[in-house]
Amino acid sequence: MSYLPPGDYLPHDAPMLLLETVEDVSEETAVCRVTVSGQGVLAPFLNAEGCLPGWYALELMAQSVGVWSGWHRQQEGRESSTLGMVLGARELVCDAGQFAANSLLTVSIKRLMQDERFGSFECAITAEGSTLATGRVNTFQPTDEELTSLFYQGANA
Repeated sequence: MSYLPPGDYLPHDAPMLLLETVEDVSEETAVCRVTVSGQGVLAPFLNAEGCLPGWYALELMAQSVGVWSGWHRQQEGRESSTLGMVLGARELVCDAGQFAANSLLTVSIKRLMQDERFGSFECAITAEGSTLATGRVNTFQPTDEELTSLFYQGANA
């Protein structure tokens, strides 16, 4: 099966769109990829050595969850790029503290639990068969009214 670019499933634009390809989406899982390269989408975020700092692991995982959600919404005929929120992460570990220059990162997510508004996903980032980061990402899907209240109420104060 072929997939659209990640931006077709996410409400992100450059430079905050951190994924390059969608490799697979199923009922429970998604796999996305991105290369740590000065010529790629991660270029603005690389350190002097051309590596991506490890704290980006959470955003890579969260965007992969967003791709999973957006793909499923699209399959149901709903708007695919709806804004979701990360509530937090548990046991997020990036052993090396960074992702090496020129490495191809594979971000895999698996749904553990989900209802209409909350979700929990087990995530891993690998490169060349080695696991570089793992964690559990918890998400929240706000209503349109909650988003309006959150983003516009403060602007009118």
